[in-house]
Amino acid sequence: MAGDKTSKIVLAYSGGLDTSVILKWLIQEYDCEVIAYAADVGQGEELSGLDDKAKATGASQVFIEDLREEFVSDFVLPMLRANAIYEGTYLLGTSIARPVIAKRQVEIARQTGADSVAHGATGKGNDQVRFELTFAALAPDLQVIAPWRTWDLTSREKLFAFAKDNSIALPVSEDKSYSMDRNALHISYEGLELEDPWQEPKEDMFLTTTAPERAPDKAEYVEIDFERGDPVAVDGETMSPYALLANLNDKAAAHGIGRADIVENRYVGMKSRGVYETPGGTVLSIAHRAMESLTMDREVMHIRDGLIPRYAEMVYYGYWFAPERLMLQAAIDESQRNVSGTVRMKLYKGSAAVVGRKSAESLYNAELATFGEDEVYSQADAGGFIRLNSLRLKIRQLAEKKG
Repeated sequence: MAGDKTSKIVLAYSGGLDTSVILKWLIQEYDCEVIAYAADVGQGEELSGLDDKAKATGASQVFIEDLREEFVSDFVLPMLRANAIYEGTYLLGTSIARPVIAKRQVEIARQTGADSVAHGATGKGNDQVRFELTFAALAPDLQVIAPWRTWDLTSREKLFAFAKDNSIALPVSEDKSYSMDRNALHISYEGLELEDPWQEPKEDMFLTTTAPERAPDKAEYVEIDFERGDPVAVDGETMSPYALLANLNDKAAAHGIGRADIVENRYVGMKSRGVYETPGGTVLSIAHRAMESLTMDREVMHIRDGLIPRYAEMVYYGYWFAPERLMLQAAIDESQRNVSGTVRMKLYKGSAAVVGRKSAESLYNAELATFGEDEVYSQADAGGFIRLNSLRLKIRQLAEKKG
């Protein structure tokens, strides 16, 4: 126990089961001032009443910080420019929120003179790494407290019992509560029947997206404008990064777009099943790829594509503020120099299809690509091109025969 070394703690607080219990536990265990800090990254009504609840549980101060624009502009969009998708399926909604939350937590610790920061991530998950790598990168002098790795409240049943004994009001019930994380980019679900990867998620679990089979029978078309790889307008209306993502979330969710059921590899080594809703992010990811297809040089694209798995791992594992991610981001941002123009999308019953794209930076040349007669490309030139590129293959075969 390090209670005698700790005078003030800033806790990343959501008001859910874990952090509600942790807030009270820290006060009892360390006998010091605990500041509750909640980051608004787009979770909406979950923040309602949080100030009063935290104070009722014993927090000396409560900070509720609106990080929505910073989250989308400085974290989601750079990741979008990289086309980062973990293991080919996960759009990294939870992963990318952790560094912005932890960054502000460090700033509040500095502002209030706290010597410690605490989080509610378990010892089995990825979030503990994401929070603590950010703390290490930005404030290595702060003590990090991770109750799940030290206390004896080792099950949800014990957490509920502690909450009951300490008169802590909870927003979830003991018999039916998924582990959820919500922000402007996505909402995730884990636990209960989802722990069996064979079980289909219950329809009433989903909070944002309409079931595709119950989505409108009429398709909706939407046009997204990009500038240097970033979305800047929807249907001709310029919006802030957060407002744009929120707008697309509403449109795509109504058409059942963005659901994903994934078994992923956690950084700590185990496999985990999660179900996600990422409506607007799914549309943006597909549209961004389409914009690149029209405007990005082939070799630049192929090199960048080779970096995507590594970049996605950095985000998933928590290395957002690491030098290798910053170096890679610089290369990716250079690749986006000409990724500007408009993509037209068709939203219909769970699918987001590209149906048009245009750009003043377009590298598409209809005269070169046409199947009709043209005067700019001599098909006879292809013979020499093929002979030169096949030369090494011929030499290898001749050598094998000779051997």
